[in-house]
Amino acid sequence: MAGRQAEELLFLSQRIPYPPNKGDKIRSFHILRHLAESGRYRIHLGCFIDNDEDWAHLEVLRGMCADCMVLPLGSKTKKLGALLAGALRGEALTLPMYRDARMAAWVDRVMTEARPDRVFVYSSAMAQYVLDAPRRGARLVMDFVDVDSDKWRQYAETQRWPMSRVYRRESRALLDFDRRVAETAAASIFVSEPEAALFRRLVPLAAERTFGIGNGIDADYFSPRAEFDDPFGGRGPAVVFTGAMDYWPNVDAVTWFAHDGLPGVRARHPEALFAVVGGRPTPAVRKLAELPGVIVTGRVPDVRPYLAHAAVAVAPMRVARGVQNKVLEAMAMERPTVTTPQGLEGIDAEPGRHLLVAEDAASIAEAVVSAIDSPDSASLGTAARSLVVDGFSWPARLAQFDRLLQ
Repeated sequence: MAGRQAEELLFLSQRIPYPPNKGDKIRSFHILRHLAESGRYRIHLGCFIDNDEDWAHLEVLRGMCADCMVLPLGSKTKKLGALLAGALRGEALTLPMYRDARMAAWVDRVMTEARPDRVFVYSSAMAQYVLDAPRRGARLVMDFVDVDSDKWRQYAETQRWPMSRVYRRESRALLDFDRRVAETAAASIFVSEPEAALFRRLVPLAAERTFGIGNGIDADYFSPRAEFDDPFGGRGPAVVFTGAMDYWPNVDAVTWFAHDGLPGVRARHPEALFAVVGGRPTPAVRKLAELPGVIVTGRVPDVRPYLAHAAVAVAPMRVARGVQNKVLEAMAMERPTVTTPQGLEGIDAEPGRHLLVAEDAASIAEAVVSAIDSPDSASLGTAARSLVVDGFSWPARLAQFDRLLQ
């Protein structure tokens, strides 16, 4: 920024914010890139890597930041030890998963030597590095993204003992920690107004400093005008789900649809395919490929060919928090989209005009069949893209982060 000395900014993220190929990384990448391109800040980035393929992308981040501390999240043995230690201390188990002495030492050095004017924390687990440390007047802005404590509560309601008890404990402990963070921070941000409203009810002392800022969408990137080879080889009609397939709500969604929804679709369209597109599929997800018509791709370099050649995009979420990027991406690609009320949260779309919404498996199957058969599906996709282009631009969203940081 010409004529002005750049301010120091500490940016902490629980996962490397590049490449933007998962919901949390999409949001963190756009925020980081926006702050870097503004010219206002010298950014000190601290984050973890949980996928070895992401080490190849460090140079992109170094081009945006003054310095970076990037660490592996740790082996399964180390994670288990951290979880046991956290359980003995009575803290939220999410915290020791992201606790590392090397990261703590780096944050302390940045706070002491660079003396940042702003601290931006993405995901509450990273707040442990600054919550009790001297910030020397730095303005702390916290992006919780989702009310994760309520997500754990939802998990508890869907699982049997003993996991129901573990999840219920995590919900309580994480809310206690998030309350401390929010009551300390200058601003707390969530990915939608419903998420923000829920947190205001849970943490009333921070209500006036709690804001909802939704995700944007790169409508030029997710464009139906681009040409892609057909990954289905002309088979179909294809019903497509996109998302990280080691994330339990996604696993639950595709398992439910494959077993309870897809048979109803194939009864009307015997050649219909259900493509589960996303990295790190769990054993339960990989096993779905044994079902008639189910394809499990694993990680793909680009989800757009699968969306471009989908007859329908489906997001049958039963447990969800915040905005579903998979829904926005499908809408931007002009795909007829079927989701549940949970999948619609935070998206100001009109069911029947921009997308189709159903609650039970039979109704979801009927909606998918309707989207395949109806001549109105093209207009549904057109209206969906118009809504995304007009209402979900990243520049408008990111300007709100500027105001809260300043």
